[in-house]
Amino acid sequence: MKYKMIVTDMDDTLLNSEGKISSENKNAIMKAQKMGIKFVLASGRPTFAMKAFAKELELDRYESYMLSYNGAIITECATDKIWLEEKLTVEDAHKIYDLSREHNVQLLTYVDEEIASETKSEYIDVEINLTGMPYRKIDCFKSTVTEPVVKCIMLEKPEYLKEVEIKLNKLLKGKYSLAISKPFFLEVMKKGIDKGASLLKLAHKLGIKSEEIISVGDSYNDMTMLEVVGMPVAVENARIEVKNISKFISTSHNDHALKTVIEKFIVVKTLNL
Repeated sequence: MKYKMIVTDMDDTLLNSEGKISSENKNAIMKAQKMGIKFVLASGRPTFAMKAFAKELELDRYESYMLSYNGAIITECATDKIWLEEKLTVEDAHKIYDLSREHNVQLLTYVDEEIASETKSEYIDVEINLTGMPYRKIDCFKSTVTEPVVKCIMLEKPEYLKEVEIKLNKLLKGKYSLAISKPFFLEVMKKGIDKGASLLKLAHKLGIKSEEIISVGDSYNDMTMLEVVGMPVAVENARIEVKNISKFISTSHNDHALKTVIEKFIVVKTLNL
């Protein structure tokens, strides 16, 4: 199979433990793009927190895309224009807030390119550090959220948050899309929004078949984009559930996982043709 697109998660997949793209990964990605391969970033991160990495990889030059907020927004890097945007209504956001109170978990969302929450904790600090976005402590979630938002994140200890996810999936019966990204982040988006669904829309736009795509990930929110492609890849440090649905296990995020993938499925295969 000749692959035409590589889609990768960022944190704990493309990025190493220092939150950087290794020179080995970068060199391999640039080589693949020069060969005509589309390289797409797909992350739970806000768009703002992905742009520097997209610029570093010259996705604008190679006319590629970013899938941010777990696929709720697709951005065309060459023009910086939003191609797809799906948001929760104000009523949805308020309902999710009520659910967070009922299940005793923290909640954050994004308002005016700021992280907004009634609480502050070590888990919210992780999102602040990952995104580089300003934090706004708010007194009342419902009076602050008066416009549609892209997503909400519930935050708590991993073991308890997994229980909350199971309960909410039963309670909501598919009304929203739920996905755990980091073990202490339970992301809630509009129904039908996930990395896999948005990836298929992008592939259709570009005339690329699903079997011509490689997806690389490590966590639960990556599973939908692994399930819909021809070559699903887990990094070595991935969750066991992610490994179980993958056809190839790459090296870890600290051992240049994307370089390993590109050398196996793109560069070497091309040389052997």
